[in-house]
Amino acid sequence: MQRIIVKIDDDKCNGCGACIPNCHEGALQIIDGKARLISDLFCDGLGACLGHCPEGAITLEEREAEPYDEKKVMSIIVTQGRNTVLAHLQHLKEHNETEFLRQAIEYIKENNIDLSPEATAPKTAAFDSLKQAQAAEAKPSSGCGGGCPGSKTIDFNAIKITPLEASADNTTSINTPSELRQWPVQLHLVNPQASYFKGADVVLAADCVAFSMGNFHSHFLKGKSLAIACPKLDSNKEVYVEKLASMISESRINTLTVVMMEVPCCGGLMGMAQIAIQRSGRKIPLKQAIISVQGEIIEEDWV
Repeated sequence: MQRIIVKIDDDKCNGCGACIPNCHEGALQIIDGKARLISDLFCDGLGACLGHCPEGAITLEEREAEPYDEKKVMSIIVTQGRNTVLAHLQHLKEHNETEFLRQAIEYIKENNIDLSPEATAPKTAAFDSLKQAQAAEAKPSSGCGGGCPGSKTIDFNAIKITPLEASADNTTSINTPSELRQWPVQLHLVNPQASYFKGADVVLAADCVAFSMGNFHSHFLKGKSLAIACPKLDSNKEVYVEKLASMISESRINTLTVVMMEVPCCGGLMGMAQIAIQRSGRKIPLKQAIISVQGEIIEEDWV
């Protein structure tokens, strides 16, 4: 599957090891004087190690990789002690990875992991931190935290905006609340296994749709997760197909609605969706909607 994962530039890496303690998942080791990614299974692709490399040798790339395995990661992390476990839980919480957080907590419970702090620390400290992590499952943070703000996974409730707000000249303007449930939205940047895709109804929209259609949020987006793409300008369409297939097979999305403009170059979006469904081996309801350049719905039907 295609996913975001760390890439190490051998020419820049000096083997200092500054990245190692900041990869709690155990995905990095110093081997032959260089930092190495030892397993795709352990790299969560969230980039905690990036800012700790003094040489700038670590970046993120999207490539074919094994799916991240939270429970295998936990089996390594628990051997590193309580502080590392709590740091990992906090890491997942800050990146709103609620499904991985749930799996981590489940592992702790299933294996009766003792998170009791050392005698010098308050006895409830570890368990308070664990409760905070559990609370994150029900109430994800909307902050950006560390890493790249543009590609960081954020799962949030619709922001509540007061419908009427007074402007500086005492006139009244109307602000419409957004129906967007997540960030990012660009198909190149989204994690197909993010929490907001799990069992969700998903809208795959051409980039221009929301600019043309005034009621896109209320008609198509409300209650759904979103991915946007341009089948004409985006060159690597195979990445799109792989991500959509992963949403269908791994995140087991419920339905897929493809919203395209009436222009011919938009038709490729539906083709990618159909290939992804075929490749996933799982049949899901598929809807096609076509929007005119003036924002009118020309067609909207289940395929």
